[in-house]
Amino acid sequence: MNFDFSDDLKQLRDQARRFLSEQCTPATVRRSLDGQEAFAADLWREMADMGWIGAAIPEEYGGAGLGYEGLCVLAEEVGRAVAPVPFSSSAYLASEAILLAGTEAQKKAWLPRLADGSTIGCLALAEGIGNPAPNAVRVRVAGGRFSGTKWPVADGGIADLAVVVARDEAGDIAFFLADLANVPKRTLKTLDPSREYASLDLDGVPAEKLGNALGWSGVQDLLDRAAILLAFEQVGGADASLQMARNYAQERFAFGRPIGSFQAIKHKLADMYVALELARSNAYFGAWALSAGSADIPIAAATARISATEAFHLASKENIQTHGGIGFTWAVDCHLFYRRSKNLALALGSAPFWKNRLIDLLETKNAA
Repeated sequence: MNFDFSDDLKQLRDQARRFLSEQCTPATVRRSLDGQEAFAADLWREMADMGWIGAAIPEEYGGAGLGYEGLCVLAEEVGRAVAPVPFSSSAYLASEAILLAGTEAQKKAWLPRLADGSTIGCLALAEGIGNPAPNAVRVRVAGGRFSGTKWPVADGGIADLAVVVARDEAGDIAFFLADLANVPKRTLKTLDPSREYASLDLDGVPAEKLGNALGWSGVQDLLDRAAILLAFEQVGGADASLQMARNYAQERFAFGRPIGSFQAIKHKLADMYVALELARSNAYFGAWALSAGSADIPIAAATARISATEAFHLASKENIQTHGGIGFTWAVDCHLFYRRSKNLALALGSAPFWKNRLIDLLETKNAA
């Protein structure tokens, strides 16, 4: 079975890489890192104009209709550029939640606005520190209004619309929509300020329930799908870290020879490459499962998530080590990838969360 992307999607990848290399330079990332701007708004508008945000949204709802494979290709390039945009929040989470659980009217009302970038979406799931779990959902909806606080919410401070995981009046978990125009928001400090995180005080905010009551299984389905897409972002970041380390090892001389000729550096680069290729293989399987609607999506998601998290962490760490003393400085761009690797490692649940999920899934499958 061939899991590789089609020639058209490879061309899309090349075009996206060229565009981001020109429009999302390290200087662009640093503006968000330094607090000069919450996110790269100009870059976001250009991405929207090219149809990236709505890549997996069907054309009938204003999307590009490229499917999940197209979105995976774009996710890898966004990760490679460590782009400071709410791509994952709007494209992988908010849009996907509405596709999964929304009524036809809700899809027609919101998906075109998410696809063209005029509305930025986010997922409000977490309520403090900890991994996703049904018993961690305490925000409630009564009388059509929320009560409670969600934090940390990725891109919550810049989003216009939140898909909120909360309990309805019967105590069941469901997806709700919240207009964030007048919601009190508090920006949270994180290791990676190039991605904005916020606390949302939802007390008294009107709630619109998404039509299909999927319960916690719907939330986990959403997380599985997003995990595959985030794995592609991590693969992109890991590949960029490896290329950065390799280039420096070829250019930096010590004792009259490139440092890349030393065995210790060779071993670092080889370990990074092996971890990256394993992650890429698992991510490609995840892309196939997602686009085919396979029953293996949960296993593919957990496998891709684990290997991509480990690959990006290793590559970003060893990139710093390969650069030596200057690798730890603010002036060199190594820390941009290390920060993003730590950020993505905790998005949608930690690595132990996904490892435990994979074990449970395999045990269930083997017992059947």
